[in-house]
Amino acid sequence: MISAIRFLWNATRGSRLRPWRSPYLRWRLETFTGKHAGEVGARDFWAFLVSERRQILRFGRWLTEMRGYAESHPQDS
Repeated sequence: MISAIRFLWNATRGSRLRPWRSPYLRWRLETFTGKHAGEVGARDFWAFLVSERRQILRFGRWLTEMRGYAESHPQDS
């Protein structure tokens, strides 16, 4: 859950009070739903969050797993 919140915080930089205006999230919604990024509004954003909450939580768990893997296997410089 923390990883998902951290991801949203980083992905909405510059539009945190209006995450549906984030160019990155608009692009992600466009690639996921097929709806043109310029047409994504607040209603679309919140409907997506509600309808895909399981996938979003799954993504957060995956982020946590990958972060743990990256920290336990640091790259050689």
